Amino acid sequence: MMSSKRQRPVVAVLLATTMIAGVSAAPAMAQQSRAPATAPAAPPVPTTTASSPLGTVSSITVSGQQRLEPDTILSYTKLRIGQPFTQESLDQALRDLYETEFFADVQIRNDNGALTVDIKESPVINRIVLEGNKRLKDDKIRPEIKLAPRQIYTRSKVRADVARIIELYRRQGRFAASVEPKMVQLDQNRVDIVFEITEGPKSKVRQINIIGNDKFSDGDLRSQMVTKQSRWFRLFSSGTSYDPDRLAYDQQKLRQYYLTEGYADFRVISAVAELTPDKQDFIITYVVEEGSRYKFGDVKVESDIRDLSGDGLTKRLPMKKGDWYNAKQVEDTVDTLSETAGLFGYAFADVSPDFNRDKDTLTMGINFRIANAPRVYVERVDINGNTLTQDKVVRREFRLAEGDAFNSFLVKRSKDRINSLGFFQEKLDIEQKPGSAPDRIVLETNVQEKSTGELSLSAGFSSLERFIVSASITQRNFRGKGQELRTSVNYSAYSKSVEVGFTEPYFMDKNIALGGDIYRRDLNSFRYLNNNDRDTTYEQTTTGFQIRAGVPITEYMSLALRYSLNLDDVTLDKDTYYSDTNGDGVTECDPLLAGRYLCDAIGKRTTSSLGYSLIYDTRDNRIRATRGYNFVLSQDFAGLGGDVKYIRTRFNAAKYIPLGAGFIFSLTGEGGYIHSLEGDRRDATGALVDPIRLTDRFFLGEPQMRGFDIRGIGPRVIRRFYTSTTDATTGVITGVQSTDRNNRTDDALGGRIYYMARGEVEIPLGSGAREMGLRPSIFMDVGAVAGLKDPGTIDYAGTCTLASGSTVRATGTAAAPICASGTHNSGTGFAEQYLGDTLKPRLSVGFGVNWNSPFGPFRIDIAKALLKEPGDDDKLITFNVGTQF
Repeated sequence: MMSSKRQRPVVAVLLATTMIAGVSAAPAMAQQSRAPATAPAAPPVPTTTASSPLGTVSSITVSGQQRLEPDTILSYTKLRIGQPFTQESLDQALRDLYETEFFADVQIRNDNGALTVDIKESPVINRIVLEGNKRLKDDKIRPEIKLAPRQIYTRSKVRADVARIIELYRRQGRFAASVEPKMVQLDQNRVDIVFEITEGPKSKVRQINIIGNDKFSDGDLRSQMVTKQSRWFRLFSSGTSYDPDRLAYDQQKLRQYYLTEGYADFRVISAVAELTPDKQDFIITYVVEEGSRYKFGDVKVESDIRDLSGDGLTKRLPMKKGDWYNAKQVEDTVDTLSETAGLFGYAFADVSPDFNRDKDTLTMGINFRIANAPRVYVERVDINGNTLTQDKVVRREFRLAEGDAFNSFLVKRSKDRINSLGFFQEKLDIEQKPGSAPDRIVLETNVQEKSTGELSLSAGFSSLERFIVSASITQRNFRGKGQELRTSVNYSAYSKSVEVGFTEPYFMDKNIALGGDIYRRDLNSFRYLNNNDRDTTYEQTTTGFQIRAGVPITEYMSLALRYSLNLDDVTLDKDTYYSDTNGDGVTECDPLLAGRYLCDAIGKRTTSSLGYSLIYDTRDNRIRATRGYNFVLSQDFAGLGGDVKYIRTRFNAAKYIPLGAGFIFSLTGEGGYIHSLEGDRRDATGALVDPIRLTDRFFLGEPQMRGFDIRGIGPRVIRRFYTSTTDATTGVITGVQSTDRNNRTDDALGGRIYYMARGEVEIPLGSGAREMGLRPSIFMDVGAVAGLKDPGTIDYAGTCTLASGSTVRATGTAAAPICASGTHNSGTGFAEQYLGDTLKPRLSVGFGVNWNSPFGPFRIDIAKALLKEPGDDDKLITFNVGTQF
């Protein structure tokens, strides 16, 4: 009986041994031939090779199978009953069975042609378990694992899965990650596969070395790279992690930098990234060859298009002979010439620069050649990817229609308008494809819908309104027609509101926007008692509605009209601010308790106003602009019925400038003036008061002016309290002002005129910080509010207590109260001071951070007031935070 058993690691050894035996036999035979002639000759040894027949297969029996049928197992081999077999064919059968990876062990026994195939099937996988993975969650790893429950376990698949998991971690920059697969035996020939993952730290770039650079320092060249050296101040930067793709990109960045500086022969000879022995960091070494620096030679434009003059375009080229060569300037010039041709309708004009390099004079002559092309017309506009938004919503934003002459500027304008809708992802693309004829073009717009409906319940804390709760439902693309429907409820310690609004941007499919709002707003105005505490002064309830309409005047200019009707009710707490001033048992607002300005504000009134806004807007995106400017002039006329009559004029302007490298500079300004149409107004005592009521004025402070508290700028009345002392010898009463700065009240009165300006630079961060939603900025705010009539201040001396125990008002002042003989001073006096009514600028500088945190939007600003006036309230830190659940 012969038995053939084959295991892969052993076969190679067995074959090697046979070969060695064959090689060593030759010297032995040679030695025998050199033996004396008289020695007896050795008998011939019969030889058996692997291909020698061992017999004919009489039967084949399979044993040990559990799940597979015997016929299925035998189908994987070439052994057949009635056919001759050899040792080689048995070995091949072993190899065939092992290659299926269905078997853990295979033996073939030969009993005079009766073959028995003994197998041990590979186990079935019960489950896949991941252990130790924290940086990469299961849902990121499992899609890469090809093994799955109820599959047959194979070593090759395990090795492949281990390699894929390690590759995932390498993409995350974790080159020290290791994976150890383990198999847990279960009953019924089942196993659990456990991948024990050791993630290791993220492999950083410890050092970037550059060899061969003489013209520029290592620091200059490193600043051009996306990859950065790992340092403590780059905590939020993703560029410190090693990435092979980024390494190739950095080589292109180096070449671009040298080409912009005139080094046309620059090349990177090699770029090598070495992993440190501890697999913690990489050391990257670039070897470069700078070459010579070139200047521009003769530069001109040749045009084969009759509408484009080559001489005229040559005069407009940005580069001149003798300037240092700049490859980026050449690329920009090609784009500019292509856009110029596009403005005349030549969409497919080919602009190619011909270079004439002179290594002797180190000059680079360039001839920009504009090849002849037909004028192109728009054949059709295709819109793809809009699963919810109707085609007409996108088409009405196009500045080109079928049959129009092509214009590259209008294509770009169309793209900006579609982006400003806010319905699609920012990766909007309008491809220009050849049409059915050489003079036809197809504009293919590929959009990707994004969520436009918002349902949010939020709670948070604000330094302005303390605890905040809000709920809102907004659909900015209602029914896919571009309509906006919104409703919101807000509640905080000082304000409450309910609002419902609807806007139709194209009423009756005409370029006319129509909308309306219905609202109820309750405001509890407050004043500061000290630096931290506030109390409610007046309560204002506003119920009303507004109807809006808008029409375009030009491509960038539009006119908005509106009508509003508001019912306002302003009240004061009677227990706090009312008293029986006339002694007739009727309580009324007491100026000593509330101040004349608050007593004047109370009452019910109706405001009926008609207004307009003239808008000029060239921004590339109305939601988050990066370039362009915006100007709005608004006026509201109150007096079409109602109790209030005034004209309010406001303007807003903003300019956005991309500074390059992701920096965006914005300059904004606004101002306003309100003029009364009612004539002189008098309070209950007959004194003249400001014609504009307290609730209609402008206020300035947080959040508009950072660095100042809410309503912290402008006209205000500060009431300081005095305590009286009586000299025991002379009986003279003296009022002493409290030395506690917090022992006062501070009432902001607002103003009739204001202005404000802001300069801000948004600072870009690495992709890792952008993914976290971090957007820092530095800013400067300047502004002021003023223009009130002096409200009249009160100097209250306090009260005097009579012998009977009753009290009367003291005469004199708070600093020198006077009581009649036989009485004594028993009440605290106060003196009011009117401050802040000046248009002198208030100035603050600071920095802030927007963070779309996991628990909601967060904004913090740290600002320092550099210019302020007496009475202004400054504030260093302001923040807002909320959460969604």
